[in-house]
Amino acid sequence: MLQIPLAEFGEKYWATKALLTRARDATTPGPAGFHDLFSAAAVDELVSRRGLRAPFLRVAKNGATLPDTAFTRPAGVGASIADQLDDTALWRHFADGATLVLQALHRTWQPVADFSSALAEDLGHPVQANAYITPPQNRGFDDHYDVHDVFVMQIEGSKRWIIHEPVHRDPLRDQPWSDRADEVARAAETEPAIDTVLEPGDVLYLPRGWLHAAQAQGEVSIHLTLGIHVWTRYALAEQLLQDALSALRDDPEMRSTLPLGFDPATTDLGPIRDRLVAALGTADPAAAVQRTRRGQARPGPLGPLAQLAATNALTPDAQLRLRPALDAGLDGNRLRSRVGWLDFPEPDLAAVRTLLNRTTATAGELGLPLAERLLRAGVLVPAGATPAQTDSAPDAGRPAAAPA
Repeated sequence: MLQIPLAEFGEKYWATKALLTRARDATTPGPAGFHDLFSAAAVDELVSRRGLRAPFLRVAKNGATLPDTAFTRPAGVGASIADQLDDTALWRHFADGATLVLQALHRTWQPVADFSSALAEDLGHPVQANAYITPPQNRGFDDHYDVHDVFVMQIEGSKRWIIHEPVHRDPLRDQPWSDRADEVARAAETEPAIDTVLEPGDVLYLPRGWLHAAQAQGEVSIHLTLGIHVWTRYALAEQLLQDALSALRDDPEMRSTLPLGFDPATTDLGPIRDRLVAALGTADPAAAVQRTRRGQARPGPLGPLAQLAATNALTPDAQLRLRPALDAGLDGNRLRSRVGWLDFPEPDLAAVRTLLNRTTATAGELGLPLAERLLRAGVLVPAGATPAQTDSAPDAGRPAAAPA
């Protein structure tokens, strides 16, 4: 995706500077547009055939987002859920200049899901993926900034991007651009830092806080936005504080009631502050941070029928692999991962460590009882299993909704 080494990107651009890379400048040029990830055909497939529900699509026009009821309806007998996409309504809005935003493609389109998962592993921060489909000479959103970093990957058509430096650097998740709408509007009138047209295969990186607006040119524009929901030092400070407060719950003095006639203006906070500082000094939020990180992504796909067949037909020479994106690690004799935890007796630990290091093994190398246990827990999958090219089972929860 980028044409510079990851280490150089991290040193020169990550979280600080915008970066534009051109498909035409690639040292090993190939087909432009990232069509192995996404395409116009994929848009039509998702919108017209997948039964997607409103959380997985937004419609925007002239800087405003349309209500879900403007493009959803029940889908008929046996599928009467009221918020399924209405492709006829979507077509009419699109023909009238509206931008379609397919959200959470890391859950609904397998090539994008695989790519997003790999990128998250490289960056160490969770990744979401949206697609923006804009009619010619239209723009979906006015100047704004995001509270996460983004990689913009132009798929089809072309789009002009006008980018300004931040009015508020490194915004947190609860510091959206709308809180500084006047500053954003004034900054948008100044000379831009970047004014460019993205063509298929081009990639634009923007750290959170950088202002941007984009307009399709003479044909339909499709681009992917990979949103990087970065961990911050503030987030770690929050985790430290939570760990310290948890420790103070076991302190009888801190649980004691304040005197009658309590007056915050005259109360001596020194002893309370001292206890809090002491608790912070011993706080270790690593386990909580790891739990939170694991909860920010899902493990790789698991087909129940293939899994059952592999379990029932298990033989010593069966090839097995660690489930992708599992984020598994041993804590003593406990294996923690995105599918929960398992405790192991001492004789099994060597085999589990080998599996974590190699990611693949035969059932005979692990021992049939251990291999079956790990298959049934969803930790292992058959090594020959290949996920379907598309994934038609999106989450029930609402995906993150952020303009780009």
